[in-house]
Amino acid sequence: MQRREIRWIVLIGLACITGLSSAAASAGEDRYIGYYYPAPAEIETYCARVPPLSDMDKRRRVGFVIGIKEGMSNKPYDSAYSVFVKGGESRKLIIVAKTDGHLETIYRVRALLADLTNSARTTPIFEESGAPENLTFLDLLTLLGFESVTVSDGDEFTHQVEMRQLTEDACHTLPID
Repeated sequence: MQRREIRWIVLIGLACITGLSSAAASAGEDRYIGYYYPAPAEIETYCARVPPLSDMDKRRRVGFVIGIKEGMSNKPYDSAYSVFVKGGESRKLIIVAKTDGHLETIYRVRALLADLTNSARTTPIFEESGAPENLTFLDLLTLLGFESVTVSDGDEFTHQVEMRQLTEDACHTLPID
């Protein structure tokens, strides 16, 4: 991997963190349920507006999360949540609250994803797309080759989003907005 590419991945991770102060079948296959988070009550499908970049791999996804963690460690306070990857190819992003009162409702999870979207829109990879205002943090994860993001309060609440391509059958019946 070239140094420039590594820098971009780290910068994307740092930019995403800077702004921050179905179900039963899929859940049955999720080996992290009961270890990192409780079973999600619902699994959402997100139809990404962009395809994964062709040269994305496990190393780059892990590098992205390392960039996020470095940004979190540079703060003068401890982050309220942990961010990490799992799965054989590190295609599953997991965000778990470390303290009570964080990420315990779908509304707080959506607010976190909105904050991450605002940060992602300032990254060069999105600016080069020509329409960064139309892309989301979930689109960024898709570009990087992630297949899902799971957000949990680390106690009782978990929300999971599976990213799909517009060409997949699951996206033909869902609204794109």
